[in-house]
Formats: sequence, structure tokens, C-alpha cells
Amino acid sequence: MSKAFDLAEGLKPIDDSMVKLDGTLDKSRLGANAILAVSMGQVYQELKSLVTEKFGKSGIGIGDEGGLVPPISHPSEALDLLVESFRRSGHDSHFQVGIDPASSEFFKDDKYDLGFKTQEKDVRTKSGMAELYNDLIERYPIELLEDPFAQDDWDASVSLNGTCKIELAAEKKACNALLLKINQIGTISEALTAAKRAYELGWSGFVSHRSWESTDSFITDLTVGIGSGHLKSGAPCRGERVVKYNRLMDIEDILKVQNIECR
Repeated sequence: MSKAFDLAEGLKPIDDSMVKLDGTLDKSRLGANAILAVSMGQVYQELKSLVTEKFGKSGIGIGDEGGLVPPISHPSEALDLLVESFRRSGHDSHFQVGIDPASSEFFKDDKYDLGFKTQEKDVRTKSGMAELYNDLIERYPIELLEDPFAQDDWDASVSLNGTCKIELAAEKKACNALLLKINQIGTISEALTAAKRAYELGWSGFVSHRSWESTDSFITDLTVGIGSGHLKSGAPCRGERVVKYNRLMDIEDILKVQNIECR
């Protein structure tokens, strides 16, 4: 018989129930991966509950990439919500944050207008944006910073790369990682060439989805195939996002079988 859980009661009752249902020392009956996926997915549900508390049900609208879009105006508001959802779900130290400011969207006259949505006056210089990013990195568990400046604002990117704690090497000039979107490159051959060149430079890389994604799961195979170790596929909200994560688990099972056979 299935059992319903009240997410307001926290994560532990759900985890305890799965452990009891499995009944083995090594979680071999249900599988550790399946149990972990359920346990981690409550983070997402906890975030929805938290947003509902603060903004009402109208605050849990879904954006293009499956993420929640509450009516917030400042980066710290979004990060506070994320960190609190980690804490409430019992995963304080298990998650890090990646942010994509999409800075080209609010870059005008060589400055960055952070008040473009709210009509608040908040125009930052390049150095002002760098100060903001470094402050956020000090205060929150941020491990990835994508497109911190406009796409052609090379001098700002070079400057930040020399001071930002998550930018690893100044000799890499403007960046140290490749974001690979196959729909922007055009062909798979060119995508593979780009990944190869990034690795030659000593960069890391991750494969990314797009805003209006389909239910095709090829980018998951590409992620594993080029050994990037990182897949950006959006929130586990709709089928076009979930299918990528399901494929990732399928590949993991296949590789485990192959490793056993090879031994």
C-alpha cells in the first residue's frame, strides 16, 4: 500500500521509510541510486513549498527551463531561497550552486542595469559587477559562474578571472571552462572539436540544454561520451528535463555491467 508524506514534516520521515522498505544493509533491494534520487528530489519540492510560503501559489510559476520564477528582484533573494531549501531538506552541505546571470540581456552603454525589470535605479560598472559576484561567492556555496559579463565584454571577464575564487587560473585569460550547446554550434563534429580544444587548453567543460528543449536525450550521451562530467539540463519539472536524468541513470547501469564483465 502506498503512503503519502507531508513535505512540511521534512526529509527524514521519507528517508527513514525508504530505508525500512529496502530492509538491507547495502540498500540493494531498492538500489542506492533510486533512494538517493528520491531523497535529493525533495530539495526541489522543499523549494516549491518555501516559495509558496513567501509569495503564495502564484510564485511557483515555471520558466522556460523548468525552474521556479518567483517575483524576486535581487540575486541574494534567489540564493537565500536555495540555501534555505537545502537546509530544510537536510542537505546543507551536499549541494553547491551554479549561476547564469545572462548578463548580455542587461548590458547597455558599457554598463549593467540590474534594475531593468523593477524600474529601480541599479546601474553597475564592470568593476561594480565584479564586486557583486565576489561578494555573492563569499556568502553562498557557489561553484559555477556562467556568463558573468556580456558576451563581448572581454576585458571585464579577463579581470574577474584573475580575482574570482572559482576562476582557477589567470593564465586562462577570460575563462577556464567550455559551455557546450550543440544547437548553437551546428554539427556534432564541430562540437567534438570544440570539446577537444577546450581539454587541450586544460579547461573543464559541461554540456548544456537549451531553453525550448525537446524530449530527446542525446546530450546526456554526449556528456558521458566526451567525459565532461557535467550536465546542465534544468530543473526536474517536466518531461524534457527529466528524460535527460533518466538517461543518465540508464548509462550508469550500463557502465556498471560493462565494468563487471571487463573484470
